[in-house]
Amino acid sequence: MLSAVSILLPVFGLIFAGFACRRFGVLGPAAASELNRFVVWLALPALLFDILAHATWHELFQPGFVAAFGIAGLVVFAGVVAVRLFLGRPLADASIDGLAAAYPNTGYVGFPLCMIAFGPSSLTPTTIATILVVCVLFAIAIVLIETGLQSERRPHRLLIKVVRSLMRNPLLVAPALGALMSGLHVTMPASAETFLKLLGGAASPCALVSLGLFLAERRAKSDAPKESSWWLTLSKLVAQPALTWLLADRVFGLSPQLVETAVLLAALPTGTGPFMLAEYYKREAHVTGRTILHSTLGSLVTLTLILLHLHHG
Repeated sequence: MLSAVSILLPVFGLIFAGFACRRFGVLGPAAASELNRFVVWLALPALLFDILAHATWHELFQPGFVAAFGIAGLVVFAGVVAVRLFLGRPLADASIDGLAAAYPNTGYVGFPLCMIAFGPSSLTPTTIATILVVCVLFAIAIVLIETGLQSERRPHRLLIKVVRSLMRNPLLVAPALGALMSGLHVTMPASAETFLKLLGGAASPCALVSLGLFLAERRAKSDAPKESSWWLTLSKLVAQPALTWLLADRVFGLSPQLVETAVLLAALPTGTGPFMLAEYYKREAHVTGRTILHSTLGSLVTLTLILLHLHHG
């Protein structure tokens, strides 16, 4: 029990530090968005580039891990979207709900948590999971939202719009360039290595503090039913990791550490991406915001139980 708590304490301690700083006025209302920009555009891309630039093809070629983690996320996403459509919710809103139920916070919480739990060997699978989440799942959600809103009716124009959006995403461009460097066997100068280590080292603590700042923001009340967020939270914290374990262990037969890493990443709370997408498209964001809050608090329990199980195993 103490070992599981000791793993989670630094991670959630940084989230609480950001939360407290915002609630006590130490950091202002713009702090969350500005620190988030630093993480998304500088720190996390540097970390992803550095990991991929030093990864070998053997480390990157993990089709079983990609399939287990990716299929589980897509199944949960598609299931929630289908249920929400059946209940009469518009396609754009149903897609955002599906993303909230299947979008683990791999970039902000995943890296520090897996690093503490499994060590440096977890960095490559965490990077792969992050790319699947912030690029593949995000792209599918954007396509469905655009289709639902019919802001772009022609399929080829919609495809171009999605590709342009992804190509401007630093969390996709940075690891792609890093993998290219690794494939070409390019050796970076020592000064560039130091630059990347310093900048990438700031990614995890700043991301966690930024998440705390985001959770501390007081938002207007909404008439949206509160039970919706609890249902999405249950899908995120229970259904997704359970399905990931089934696929990783029983179907694809991954190594024990890859199974544990995949399950822990799938069990992470909902990231801020769905909320940002809801805000960008001016959709109902209260359910998404509550899901992020509830899943973050609930993950204290579920992640502790998973870490206890892994420890005893």
